[in-house]
Parts: sequence; C-alpha cells; structure tokens
Amino acid sequence: MSNDSPRDGSAQAPVPPTFDLVPLRRRRDGWTPERQRRFVAALAEGLGVGAAAARVGMSRKSAYALRERPGAAGFAAAWDGACAAARARRFAARPPGDWERGVEGVLHPVRYRGRIVAWDRRFSDCALLRLLGRVDWLERKRDREAENNAPGKANLCHLPQDAEGRPLP
Repeated sequence: MSNDSPRDGSAQAPVPPTFDLVPLRRRRDGWTPERQRRFVAALAEGLGVGAAAARVGMSRKSAYALRERPGAAGFAAAWDGACAAARARRFAARPPGDWERGVEGVLHPVRYRGRIVAWDRRFSDCALLRLLGRVDWLERKRDREAENNAPGKANLCHLPQDAEGRPLP
C-alpha cells in the first residue's frame, strides 16, 4: 500500500482543489506538475508543510520558495484552501466529545457497598475551555478575513512591511 492512501481503506482522502500550476522549467528533480498536485493533496489530508514536501520528495524550504514565485497565486490559494479544509475537518471531528463533557456533562455511577445507588453528572472544565478557545479562534479568523477582504484593500499579507504596516520597497 502506498503512503498516499489511508491505512484501513475506509476513509477516503480529500479531493485536492484544482489550481493553476506554477510555470517552471521542466526538471526531473524539481517541482513537476504532478509533485505540485500531490503536495497540495497531502496538505488537504492534514499533513504539515514539511511532511507534505517530504512525501513528494522535496524540502519545506523549496515549497515556500515555490509559493513565492511569480505566477504562483493559484498554487498559494490552493495551499491555503487545502490547509483550511484540513483544519476544519480536524475541528469538526473533535467538538462532540468536548461538547458532551463540557456542556452536557457525563454520567458517572455513585456506588455504595458495591451497588450503584445514584448517577452523578460531571462536567469537564478543560473540555469547556477547549470549546471556548475554538470559538475565539474562529471569531478572530473571521474578523481577519473580513478585514483582509475589505473592498479597495489589496491583500499584501505576504509582503514585508514597515512599522506602520506599509509594504517595504
């Protein structure tokens, strides 16, 4: 079985988004179109940048260099979309347990002389704090996206900036 497929075969790997490939000179050991597609697919599976780059036989540094090349806007957008989708799947998979423990509580038996005489509902403060942290993180993310996508504002997040937030020449 290859590294690209799930181990138990039950879960399907996410479909990577389609994007414009970064135009490069054809090299056997470089970022081929197939490597670019497999890299974005690995990010969509939830791997980090270093692990995804290693899976396709490239380095983390070269992945970031490819992202910054001219003509790589489609690749960068696919990269961001794949990471966001993986993060959303990860968050969607965890909250039910945290919700149950933090908000609804979990029933535990109360025993007296070896017999269950009552049920006690216990709440987890840690689970509730994790839920609140996720809500706070999602709110900050939504606010940042709204601010960055404001009409008339160019998205210059990746450019070096001075102390006042202006792009450096």
